[in-house]
Amino acid sequence: MNWLSIVFFLVWIYVLSVLKRTKLDFWFYIVGSVGFFLLMLIWVEPYCVGFLQRMVAMVTGVLGRWTGLYDSYFQKGMLFIQNGGNSLSLYVDFECSGIIEIMAFLSLLWFFPVYRIIEKIVVSISGVLAIFFFNVGRIFLICLLVYYFGDGIYFYAHTIYGRIFFYFCTVVLYFLVFTKGHIVRQKVGSFQYENDDELVS
Repeated sequence: MNWLSIVFFLVWIYVLSVLKRTKLDFWFYIVGSVGFFLLMLIWVEPYCVGFLQRMVAMVTGVLGRWTGLYDSYFQKGMLFIQNGGNSLSLYVDFECSGIIEIMAFLSLLWFFPVYRIIEKIVVSISGVLAIFFFNVGRIFLICLLVYYFGDGIYFYAHTIYGRIFFYFCTVVLYFLVFTKGHIVRQKVGSFQYENDDELVS
């Protein structure tokens, strides 16, 4: 798969150069974002997912210790929730790491034409941290619901309530970064005063 990814990378660069020269900005953005996401999925994800799983488990575990709701074994990416006679082990897996959401955000951002390079670096760091903590909040919410309502709510907590929380936060982030950022940078109805010399002439 290594040589295939290199071939894909070269073809992607060539297609981007053609789209740039022909000024097809929309297709440049789509092809650039999708290609960048796929390349990160191949080259970056295998090296980051384990680290992210442990970090999410560790930070969520700190919240568990502070609140006394559950214990964390972050080396193994495990959270252990116990309330009375009920207990549940929650494993922070690939989906819970947030790696897909982080890579999607970065892919869209780095081909978004509104920001300058230094701004993209700052927004990338801020966005990755925001998504990370949204994910921590999602897992904490799942643990909170399981602690108070028992194992029976786990499916709903994980599949519905946790996702609603996470995706609501992500939509707010996307609005601030992409929609609001684009609106603020647009020049709509700008006025300019002519100077007196031009008026005299």
